[in-house]
Amino acid sequence: METYCQSCGMPMQQEQDLRGINADGSKNEDYCVYCFENGKFTCECTMEEMADQCVQFMVEEHPELKPDQARQTLEDQFKTLKRWRTT
Repeated sequence: METYCQSCGMPMQQEQDLRGINADGSKNEDYCVYCFENGKFTCECTMEEMADQCVQFMVEEHPELKPDQARQTLEDQFKTLKRWRTT
């Protein structure tokens, strides 16, 4: 089962240890190394600001998408992630 960072949505495959680091040095199961370090988020931002940061990576990974399509896909996905869920 593939897991995804609950902040940026990046896949966190088992063979690549991309899990973030908790304050006690243990691996965080929810967030990637790019979003979570030393027990806190690396960037305090809004969901929209996170989408701004991720659009270029999404377009690189999926060149068939235009930036506005990538942004919409990201924002739809982000609404399901732990960090951004409102309910």
